[in-house]
Amino acid sequence: MKHLAAAALIAFGFAGSATAEGGASPADAARAAAQKIETASLALQEAGDARDRVAALTETVQGFEAGLQAMREGLRRAAAREARLRRDLKRREGETARLLGVLQSVGRGMGPGGGPVMLLHPDGPTGTARAGMILADVTPALEAGAARIRADLEEIEILRALQEDAVEALQDGLSGIQTARTELSQAIADRTDLPQRFADDPVKIALLIASTETLNGFASGLVDIQETGESAVVLPDLDARKGELPLPAEAQVLRRAGEADAAGVRRPGLVLATRPSALVVSPTAATIRYRGPLLDYGNVVILEAEPGLLFVLAGMEAVYGNAGQVIPEGTPVGLMGGNDPEIGAILSQVSDGSGQERTETLYIEVRQGKTTVDPETWFRTDKDEL
Repeated sequence: MKHLAAAALIAFGFAGSATAEGGASPADAARAAAQKIETASLALQEAGDARDRVAALTETVQGFEAGLQAMREGLRRAAAREARLRRDLKRREGETARLLGVLQSVGRGMGPGGGPVMLLHPDGPTGTARAGMILADVTPALEAGAARIRADLEEIEILRALQEDAVEALQDGLSGIQTARTELSQAIADRTDLPQRFADDPVKIALLIASTETLNGFASGLVDIQETGESAVVLPDLDARKGELPLPAEAQVLRRAGEADAAGVRRPGLVLATRPSALVVSPTAATIRYRGPLLDYGNVVILEAEPGLLFVLAGMEAVYGNAGQVIPEGTPVGLMGGNDPEIGAILSQVSDGSGQERTETLYIEVRQGKTTVDPETWFRTDKDEL
């Protein structure tokens, strides 16, 4: 009877070992991510017939980015869940063996009708009755423990199969996003419908670059340049959206304004970590004041969202558009550098939880007139969550 009671406690221990996780299960999350990738693939096929191919392909690229990000997270959760289950089962190997042994003993003591066989107890009829009551009480607990073990083993099999199936979804997503980026670049190059606020003057810009040695000097000089032939394009007032503008790329904040980097250098802008080849878009309707390489910042795009308000985006590998163009909110202005990781690298990062897929850095600086301001006065960074 002591062994039966101990086995019952083990069974209850198994039943209580699984904590409910909020939200969708890891398996459901990975399946939902695969659906996002499939939806983006269908959108890519339909983008060719869209009236605004740039907008359609931009949404497609962002759809692939969201799907691939969700797939990484779903696989990471699935791998973590599988590891927890395996550790739990490993830790309880001895208890499991004892539980199975007791269940076998109970099975041998069951009568043809499924109930326990009433054997005579040495203490007589009263002892026999008590023994039968104890056996009847612990049997459901023993069965619950065995069911929990079976469920854990089945979940491990499901998670393992899901991770194997995810390889195909990842391959589709990586292939699709590369195609979408190529088509988007071509669609932007072919675009002729954007209003032109002023004609680009490359001589003025070249002289300004040659005469300045800092981003601050260049941006301040840009404010002083009076462009000729300006049209009456009116941009929306942004006062109501101050502090709520979306970041120009899916990213995490590495350093905030004024925070020192490893070399002790402090900059007045935000440093963001993005994934390789991440799409960078204009956070609002704006005029492109400058596009191209600048000093040691890599490729830079400077957007004028309203007179005197400049958004400086630096560190991209490729940039789109031409100076003087007025672009709608969400228009692609560049791509980050780097290459999408191979599937093996993604799965490796998922399994070890390293999260080193954000390898590129985008720098954002906001200037009002000739003065830098904290970008977080304009951009939403979800600072409480970062």
